Amino acid sequence: GSLVAAVLEHSGHLDKEHLGAHVGRLSRREELWTLMNNKYSEFLPSVQNREDLVAEVEGLSMDIDLLKVAIENEVQQDLNVAVTEFTELKQQLERDSVVLSVLKKLQEFDTAMKELSAALLEQKYMPAAQRLEKARSSLRNVESHRGFELRIPKALRKELTVQEQNIIYQLGKEWQKLIVWKLPRSKGSSSLEAVLLSELHLHTVPAQGQDAAVPPIAAVLQALAVLGELHHKLKDFGQLLMEYILKPLISYPSLEPVTEEQPDVFILRFRSQELALDEFSPMKVFDQIKLIFEVLHKYLLNVPLEQPGKGGKDGRVTLAELLGELIWEELSNCLIHSCLVHSVPSSSSQLEQYKEVIESTKEFEKALKEMQFLKQDKTALLKYACNVNFHFANKKCQDLIKAARKLMTSEIHNTVKITPDSSAALPELPSPGSGDHPKTHRPSHLLGSGTVNLGSESSLSRCTLSLPACRISCSVQQLVELAYNTMEEAKTSTKFCCLQLCNCVRDIFHVFCEVVPRYHRENLQKLPQLAAIHYNNCMYIAHHLLTLGHQFRYLTSTMLSDCGGTFVDLVPDFRKLGMECFLAQMQVQKRGVLDRLWSARNFSNMDDDENYCAANKSIKQVLHQLKGLGTVWQDVLPVHVYCKAMGTLLNTALAEIVTRIAALEDISAEGADRLYSLCKIMVDEGPQVFTPLLEEDKNKKYQEEVPVYVQKWMTFKELMIILRANLQEIVDRWADGKGPLAEQFSAAEVKSLIRALFQNTERRAAALARVK
Repeated sequence: GSLVAAVLEHSGHLDKEHLGAHVGRLSRREELWTLMNNKYSEFLPSVQNREDLVAEVEGLSMDIDLLKVAIENEVQQDLNVAVTEFTELKQQLERDSVVLSVLKKLQEFDTAMKELSAALLEQKYMPAAQRLEKARSSLRNVESHRGFELRIPKALRKELTVQEQNIIYQLGKEWQKLIVWKLPRSKGSSSLEAVLLSELHLHTVPAQGQDAAVPPIAAVLQALAVLGELHHKLKDFGQLLMEYILKPLISYPSLEPVTEEQPDVFILRFRSQELALDEFSPMKVFDQIKLIFEVLHKYLLNVPLEQPGKGGKDGRVTLAELLGELIWEELSNCLIHSCLVHSVPSSSSQLEQYKEVIESTKEFEKALKEMQFLKQDKTALLKYACNVNFHFANKKCQDLIKAARKLMTSEIHNTVKITPDSSAALPELPSPGSGDHPKTHRPSHLLGSGTVNLGSESSLSRCTLSLPACRISCSVQQLVELAYNTMEEAKTSTKFCCLQLCNCVRDIFHVFCEVVPRYHRENLQKLPQLAAIHYNNCMYIAHHLLTLGHQFRYLTSTMLSDCGGTFVDLVPDFRKLGMECFLAQMQVQKRGVLDRLWSARNFSNMDDDENYCAANKSIKQVLHQLKGLGTVWQDVLPVHVYCKAMGTLLNTALAEIVTRIAALEDISAEGADRLYSLCKIMVDEGPQVFTPLLEEDKNKKYQEEVPVYVQKWMTFKELMIILRANLQEIVDRWADGKGPLAEQFSAAEVKSLIRALFQNTERRAAALARVK
């Protein structure tokens, strides 16, 4: 109250509302103070309890520190000593365990070796081999423990090796007793005599009262398999089997296997048939080889062996399977390349007969699979046999190329006469209108008069498109026949064979272009007759290539049209080949003509007897050369080619003579007469080189047509006239550039001849003035 009064007194200016608010706030403060006093009175006991607990904790902490000090000073030393002792005991236990394991393995090794020795004494090779493997495993386990410096494993390894070699040696002896090869002393097995002296003895025939000491074959083979030696034994056996039995059966048709079974041995040998063919069918080879495997399967190969990881689920595999894996690839290759390849038909007509070979191959593989010699997935022989179309086409093409090369490398000079009327030995072909030839292309009718009707007003001779009469090599004629026969066979073959054969025909002609010019190069360069024959050969082939594809275009189905169509694209190559060879020979002959004329001393100073004789000799040598050339080309080249070639060479000689005489600066009267006589020799005897035909009376026609083939003939004759003419005659023949002389010589050449023949007079000057 006093506080309120003081407040009121101090704050007299406050109104009643403010006074009420201040009173309320003071009341709440008093309530808070009272609450704080109550809480403090409750907190004091708990604080006292906590202080007591802190004092107890501090006492316990002091006790723990004292205990820790006691443990570190007393217990820790005893604990370290105990741990060390425990570790040492543990290591000792491990060493003792390892030693005990090694001792057990050594005991197992010793036991296995003792059992091995006992089994070997009793010739129980399979248990002995198993004991050897057990001993090897034990020793391997001993050697795997490292950290032991023991000498005993080395000694045990040595003893194991000795025992292993001992059992392998004894098994080898048993193997040699079971399988005995009696071979000739000479190691070579390629000769028939060596094969006939070879024998195989199998001592695996179960005999009555068989000695128990003789181990059965299965035990020997199984022991070898366990030791890992069977593979080497079978490999050696397979090589001998291939070398002395199987390959000889395939290579020598006269061989025949002979089998002989005795009470304790089976013998296989060979004998030679007296009447044997050079080659025999695959069926016979398959039967003989199947016989060999049947007896081997009966007496040797039908032995099941334990081969973990091989064979069926139980790991059992027969000896036949193992041998088959070793030699089948070599045997199948030998059968293919030495037997089946020779049985592939050489003509389409024999393809049907080849089915017997396919069936025989199938039966052969089936028999080998039944004997477990061949696995089910091995079908190399059957695949080869069934692919006969491919092999037939390849063999046919190879034979064709071989035959074609033989013809190409044969002598060229063996010739045959080809005429438009001669009947070539080619297959008879249906008319172009037969088969599926389009009806719009109808052949022309051959008339009885030997002409082809082309319409109502015109006709051509039947020889219009024929090759002119000439001589070709017999080999080339046979080559073209080979091409026709091949195309004839292609149209009746399968599509693959048809394509191959058509391509082979093209290859034959390509080979011709490569082989013939190189193989006969020296003769073609030196011998003009062979060059002419080669030219005819090329033109003959080109002539047939023009229509070869067309003749077979409509003979069969559309298969033939896929093989390249026609052969027309080859025609330019053959024409070029023939022309190049013949033109090269023409160049040789031209050089010969010019070389002979070179010795004429340029036809100068003919009034000198020595110069005249030299020129006369050169003229006669040229004529002799041309006559000899005409003789070797006679009845060889076509007439028009012959005349053109001889005309070219004679023209070369005349042109050279004209050039040299026209170049002379001074010709005496006697020299002019002698030049005229030399030229007359050429004019008189030159036409005689034109003898294209054997019949002399028929050659006169071509001798009279010399100006047609010799371009400089009229020029030469005009030169002869000039040599004997006077100035007025020369001027008259010039006729102001319109006469016959002007047609052959230029004004400069005529003036040069006038100056050389006549002295410098007014008449010569007047004549020279007229020539312009």
